[in-house]
Amino acid sequence: RRGRHAPLLTSTDDSGGSNVSIPHTHLCPPQVVNNFMDPEQRLYFADGKRKVDYVLVYHCHRRPSARDSPDQHRLSVISNGSFPLRAAQKGPEEGKAERGEVSVDLGPADPAEGEKRMIREEFEANLKEAGLEMEHGSEHKAHGHTFVRIHAPWQVLSREAEFLKIKVATKKVRHRAPLPSSTLDFIQKIRDLGCTFYWLCGLCVHTFLSTLLGITTLIAKGVYESAFPLHDVSCPLLPILHDEWARYGVFYKYQPVDLIRKYFGEKIGLYFAWLGVYTQLLIPASLVGIIVFLYGCATLDTNVPSLEMCDTMQNFTMCPLCDGACDYWELSTACSTARASHLFDNPATVFFAIFMSLWAAMFLEHWKRRQISLNHSWDLTGMEEEETHAVTHHSKLIFGVTFSAVFSVIIYRITVSALMAMSTDGATKANIRVTVTATAVIINLVVILILDEIYGTVAVWLTELEIPKTETNFEERLILKAFLLKFMNAYAPIFYVAFFKGRFAGRPGGYVYVFNDYRMEECAPGGCLIELCIQLSIIMLGKQLIQNNIFEIGIPKLKKLYRTLKDKEQAPSESEEQQGRVRPQWVLDYGLEPFNGLTPEYMEMIIQFGFVSLFVASFPLAPLFALLNNVIEIRLDAKKFVTELRRPDAIRAKDIGIWYNILSGMGKFSVIINAFVISFTSDFIPRLMYQYMYSDTGTMYGFIDHTLSYFNVSNLKPGTAPVVSNYPKEVTFCRYKDYREPPWSPDAYQFSKHYWAILAARLGFVILFQNLVMFMSVLVDWVIPDVPKNISEQQKKEKAMLVDVFLREEKEKLQHTASFKYTSEHSPGSGAGLWHWMCSSVLFKCQPELPKQCSGTR
Repeated sequence: RRGRHAPLLTSTDDSGGSNVSIPHTHLCPPQVVNNFMDPEQRLYFADGKRKVDYVLVYHCHRRPSARDSPDQHRLSVISNGSFPLRAAQKGPEEGKAERGEVSVDLGPADPAEGEKRMIREEFEANLKEAGLEMEHGSEHKAHGHTFVRIHAPWQVLSREAEFLKIKVATKKVRHRAPLPSSTLDFIQKIRDLGCTFYWLCGLCVHTFLSTLLGITTLIAKGVYESAFPLHDVSCPLLPILHDEWARYGVFYKYQPVDLIRKYFGEKIGLYFAWLGVYTQLLIPASLVGIIVFLYGCATLDTNVPSLEMCDTMQNFTMCPLCDGACDYWELSTACSTARASHLFDNPATVFFAIFMSLWAAMFLEHWKRRQISLNHSWDLTGMEEEETHAVTHHSKLIFGVTFSAVFSVIIYRITVSALMAMSTDGATKANIRVTVTATAVIINLVVILILDEIYGTVAVWLTELEIPKTETNFEERLILKAFLLKFMNAYAPIFYVAFFKGRFAGRPGGYVYVFNDYRMEECAPGGCLIELCIQLSIIMLGKQLIQNNIFEIGIPKLKKLYRTLKDKEQAPSESEEQQGRVRPQWVLDYGLEPFNGLTPEYMEMIIQFGFVSLFVASFPLAPLFALLNNVIEIRLDAKKFVTELRRPDAIRAKDIGIWYNILSGMGKFSVIINAFVISFTSDFIPRLMYQYMYSDTGTMYGFIDHTLSYFNVSNLKPGTAPVVSNYPKEVTFCRYKDYREPPWSPDAYQFSKHYWAILAARLGFVILFQNLVMFMSVLVDWVIPDVPKNISEQQKKEKAMLVDVFLREEKEKLQHTASFKYTSEHSPGSGAGLWHWMCSSVLFKCQPELPKQCSGTR
């Protein structure tokens, strides 16, 4: 449909199209003198009439003059007045000194730069042929940054808008009910400013440059340094967004999504709409999580298992935690761990896990309805979409890096635990678990943050190897690879603590060793759930705080400071007159941070969604911390888009793309993960089994003794018994947490019948939980319609109106045909009279042949 346009690099004719650009036959085009402009004219060409819709920037390598480079090949022509000299680019003294001499370059010093110059000339010639108007200028004289300003005339915008199928209003719609005066003023203020028109200009120009002429490829090859639309400082929509959206003080207000879309385009508008829906639905999840946590606090003093663990009269002598250096110890010393574990491992946790699984399904349904509403209000329902192709995975080997990092932290935990156990300091021995757990989690956090940056680069490299055909395919494949890598990086340590730690440690007298020297670590006496809670909370909060405060705020500010200092060092000293001039908007925008896409923003929220949904059974306060983070995140991103980033290209999109499929997959995966966390990581199933099957009184009294097995210390392997024991009494049997036969049984130290019964109950709970939640999720999906009722009714009305218009037009055509037929049949002379009338109407064209035609007809 765009075959009439010249393809890229096929013509160098500058005559096509209307433009005011200066033919740049030199390596650096002549500068446009526009230094003392009005602040309101910073968005216009030098004539002050045509607005700059888009800007291309490239680095102009200026060659020194012959005075500075005697070896430079140069042709000097003494002018007698016939040659126009470019003295305007020189200073007054320099212009006088070289009056009458013209320097003609014989060619660029660098062949690569010459090739880029030719490509730019052909590319810009094609832009002119397509009808765009351009103006060249160089405001960064020290660095040679040349700005190519592009203006799209109305004819070009109309053509591109038709290609993009952008709908506009055909008639005015008057409101019957009067609106408040403040609302009318606000609406009129926005409508009269033309902000949407400027967004349309950027959208059309960007689409034209990207799809037809390949500006993205030219930037990748270094022909152009960057390409971007300008921030429209003349449009009051920008200060409205700054005051009503991009400030932390308005965190309690709804986002102006329609205004965001008008200024930044649909793709960015959909992101902030999705983030707003996600944050809004975190409020009920946070309230339920707080209630679950408060329930744990309220029942802490009445929890029988933790009371039994803290009871010193129970006198449970536990087996050593390490070989040789560790001594026997009392279970009551782990009282604080048991009490803390009850805060998150209580009966309300199961209810909260079911609630969060349904919450994830409701969130997706709510967003689907919101997305359809936005599509209707933004006229995106008829937008065409490109086909997506299969994704080839090349990231299997990269997963080994994550597993290696997790295994290294495991070795660290085992080694540090053994070394601290050898210490003679009692305080050090008493705090082994706390110290090792805290330091290991911090190391995990640092490794995760480092690998996140590495994996982002690896994902780009792997995607480029596949050579996707379209930009959409490239983006989807990049997102999927980056998500898989960062998912494994963020959750691998949590998966280890939840499902692997303590499962393969063995038993006293038969422990599993790493490198034949170090015992595999075990869970704390209170269970692994409290360690999982610590791991999840530190990684989640650490990623949010560090990424928000350092990566998103600190690093961009440091980059901006570095660029500013670098420009001051390289730029010559400016005079007072130069310092007082108003810098053009394209120069100001070029100094901002370039926009690198929405993938990092989405990725951060998707990883957070995993923390909220996947392991929420172990940390009910996760939705609360996610809510607090997102309240700040929305305003932080808004401020970044409005004040710190170059204006992004307006890109049309009717949905959030592959991110919805990722969210849907994580929602279903969270059901399975939470089922296994409740069944295998927590003690929920063993407590139920004991209370209703093994307890003589039907209560939880005796549960701790039921979960501890006996071991005869005489069966310890040589070298594994405590070298020096300070235990106050002689030990014959020690206890360890497992369901095994006692040493006096014929099947000593084998798994007992209780173990197999509890294992069967755990697997049964997983199946029941998964099917129940999945059924309820499908029920929620079926009950909640995808299309809101008001939207469906409005669509029906629009279809009915469209049918009425078509019928009315067809009726008018039929009436016109019938009227014409009646006139022809009842006119004087019937057919002959009609033919005489037709001949008379064209007499000036066929007068010589008229008698023959008319007589022949008769």
